[in-house]
Amino acid sequence: MSAKLFLLRPRFDFISEFVTVLFRQGRNHSEALLDFRKETLMLITTAFTDITVDGNSMRAFIAAPQAAGKYPGILFYSDIFQLTDTMLRSCARLAGYGFVVAAPEIYHRLEPSGTALPFDDAGRIRGLDDAAKTPVAHFDADCRAALDYLARHPLVADGQIGAAGFCIGGHLSFRAALQKEVQATVCFYGTGIHNGKLGQDEDAGSLQRAAEICGALLMIWGTGDPHIPAAGRAQIAAALEQAGAKFSQKFYEAEHAFMRDVGPRYDPEATDLAFADMVALFRQVLR
Repeated sequence: MSAKLFLLRPRFDFISEFVTVLFRQGRNHSEALLDFRKETLMLITTAFTDITVDGNSMRAFIAAPQAAGKYPGILFYSDIFQLTDTMLRSCARLAGYGFVVAAPEIYHRLEPSGTALPFDDAGRIRGLDDAAKTPVAHFDADCRAALDYLARHPLVADGQIGAAGFCIGGHLSFRAALQKEVQATVCFYGTGIHNGKLGQDEDAGSLQRAAEICGALLMIWGTGDPHIPAAGRAQIAAALEQAGAKFSQKFYEAEHAFMRDVGPRYDPEATDLAFADMVALFRQVLR
């Protein structure tokens, strides 16, 4: 796919979100609005690329600022439906804040290149089945390849790497945080972290390795999420505390996948706030 350019134009939710981020950093609203005018009118480029992993090609969506310079790189994981239009919009939106974003196809060993699963029962079953066929070792190899790609990217600043992800991608981003170069990670309603379930492995041991997390970690939850109940969230927090991890949590009165802008569970207000939480962490740590 050829590169595309997007002009991110100011909208009320962008303004509110950006001002919230800067206000949390200690600036007043007038200063925040001035910085908004300077920083958010940004052209970005998008393209698909192939990343080599274990002798195979892993297709990835890349969104980055058009302007020359050096920016933090973010490994951004999708949910079980892969690179849907929803996920591509999230990548473009994040790139508009000054990040180089790489989103890989998590089932590239099983699905034809370019496969985005539909948001319906058939797509959900297929996505879960693909996950069940994928060993954690393959997910980890893909992570390593994607991080290496970002480290080599000409627009990525040295040592400025973060990760984020939704649903299964929240768990995958948690595992990305185990890599020493990942300085900041945001896990949106990550499934299986509390009970170890990830892909083909009944217990990936992700939580048991929490002491290996060197960077900042933000866990974002929907309180109405049946996949990660309150007891599971408490278990994760206790393990992170015991491991001495630098982590924080945010809770929104929302359901699982509340940031997916398709379907009845979508919560626009919670989405904007949670997205602002992510941007705030990345801007605080990756600079």
